Amino acid sequence: MWILLAIASAIFLGFYDIFKKLSLQENAVLPTLFWSTVAASLVMLSIVGFSEIGLITPNHLLFVPHLDFEGHLRMLLKTFIVLSSWICTYFALKHLPLTIFAPIRSTGPLWTTLGAFLFFSERLTALQAIGGGTIFIFFYLFSTEGRLEGFSFKRNKYFWLMILGTLLGSISALYDRFLLREMNVMAVEAYFTFYQTLMLIPILGLLWYPKRKNSTPFQWRWTIPFIGLFLLIGDYLYFYSISLPDSLISIISLVRRSNVLIVFLFGAVIFKEKNVKRKALYLGGILIGLIFLVIGR
Repeated sequence: MWILLAIASAIFLGFYDIFKKLSLQENAVLPTLFWSTVAASLVMLSIVGFSEIGLITPNHLLFVPHLDFEGHLRMLLKTFIVLSSWICTYFALKHLPLTIFAPIRSTGPLWTTLGAFLFFSERLTALQAIGGGTIFIFFYLFSTEGRLEGFSFKRNKYFWLMILGTLLGSISALYDRFLLREMNVMAVEAYFTFYQTLMLIPILGLLWYPKRKNSTPFQWRWTIPFIGLFLLIGDYLYFYSISLPDSLISIISLVRRSNVLIVFLFGAVIFKEKNVKRKALYLGGILIGLIFLVIGR
């Protein structure tokens, strides 16, 4: 059951990344992020409202229970981590080709596994070590690919923003493992969505609005609300799979990150990006390393 939920989550997240790319081309990053979260918040607000008036009953999968004070603090911390990751990856995705974005993003489960090793006292098996080494080798080979496209990864700030966003995403995954064994899935989904929208308001006011005339202007696009909606569905499936007692976070992380295959194919076929065959080889090597991580468990 949980593996099917993870696969479904990966499909929705693949299209979520595609909608992000379509929305961000020659468009302002922060207001795009804000309005996509507003769309998701409106959906969750209706579900919370139906839960409050009894149209959605406590025994229903969509019922949203109340959180105590400690629960709200946990949601604030999760929102801060995820929002920081999103800001990094949104700026990176705007400026990087999808066929570069996808392989970097695909390394996320490696950092999640290493985090579990460091913070949850999990031990790497021989196969996991081989998998990690394989990922590092192909990731290094991939990092040399930028020279063929006229820029250096070492000096490209968006490459490093993508790395930082991926690391923060892995930290969020480790935190999810802790949260979702103790908290209701819909409560996490709802209040995480609300808090991210609220946190973006001062960020917009301080970082974007005063400088909006000197930066890329914001344009409304039909794809923007689909960012929030597809993420909402993908995250719900992901959260629910983690909450099941027999689920394995390392396998879920790998399956969820397989959404990069959808993103990579979209960049290759629709955007006709450069050096696709070589990038596909490196992406394949990274995914083989991820499979070793799972087998090793």
